[in-house]
Amino acid sequence: MAQAYMTETGSGGQGPDRRGSRLRRLVDGWRGDRGIWRRGAILAALAVILALVMLLHSRIPNVIGNLGSLTETFLPWCGLAVPVLLVLAFVRKSATALIAVLLPAIVWLNLFGGLISDKHGSGGNLTVATHNVNADNPDPSGTARDVAASGADVVALEELTATAVPTYEEALASTYKYHSVQGTVGLWSKYPVSDSLPVDIKLGWTRAMRATVTTPEGPIAVYVAHLPSVRVKLEAGFTARQRDTSADALGEAIADDPNKQVILLGDLNGTMNDRALNAVTAQMRSTQGAAGSGFGFSWPAAFPMARIDQIMVKGIEPVTSWTLPRTASDHLPVAARVKISATGS
Repeated sequence: MAQAYMTETGSGGQGPDRRGSRLRRLVDGWRGDRGIWRRGAILAALAVILALVMLLHSRIPNVIGNLGSLTETFLPWCGLAVPVLLVLAFVRKSATALIAVLLPAIVWLNLFGGLISDKHGSGGNLTVATHNVNADNPDPSGTARDVAASGADVVALEELTATAVPTYEEALASTYKYHSVQGTVGLWSKYPVSDSLPVDIKLGWTRAMRATVTTPEGPIAVYVAHLPSVRVKLEAGFTARQRDTSADALGEAIADDPNKQVILLGDLNGTMNDRALNAVTAQMRSTQGAAGSGFGFSWPAAFPMARIDQIMVKGIEPVTSWTLPRTASDHLPVAARVKISATGS
């Protein structure tokens, strides 16, 4: 029987010997091909350029169409080009291109490999959530119930309209005893909310606020912000001047806050990689980056491509972070569990 098996698999069967012989033929074929080092120069060049774009993204200027910020917003998606280049290198039978593709693969893993692993922890003593509910939301009551179902102790909502605010207030009243609405942003909490004031982010109307939430561990400062939208236009590129100005103002307010423990919730219309948000991101930690699993993309809800809805902390330890199920909005809600120190104020 053993002899029969060896004969069958060695003469066209599906056993391990046949798979091994295919690999040997491929290696032997390439070994005898003198052109494997000369072919694929263009593919190799593309791989090197891709690696340089990811490695030196902070050096790409914003002078023309905010190209640097646009690249940084969708930087994780550069990784999709790696398997494409890899397949093309095999098809082209180019050893040069195959080796070159290792460069962008290594750079991408260095930049984003840590996000692939599951960093969820356990414990924590406060759960927070934030959601851009969309001014045109057809079901504000249902959206409010969906967010409350997350079990969050503190919820921030952005893009509120004057006509929809009463609906959100009614839908959330049974879960959240305390709340404050400032302009188009609002904060709902199971714990007392005080010192609620608008934050001037240089827009001329209120799209940011700051409040003190008195948790069982002590008071913390909570900011809710909805930075101006960015636009991608053929004639102007990635237009974000007003967003950048507002980010600087928000960063200054947070830096001057007397409370040592600060949480920022909101739609920042930018990712953690976007240099334009440095005034905020340089002093705070992303809960998703520190304690999430994956990229946590939140927009657009139908096919999330970027995480522009952020939960960020200062003086507070992130424990876990995740995206919530889709609502009637064009954004996904995001949530996080954090640990507050009893000595924080």
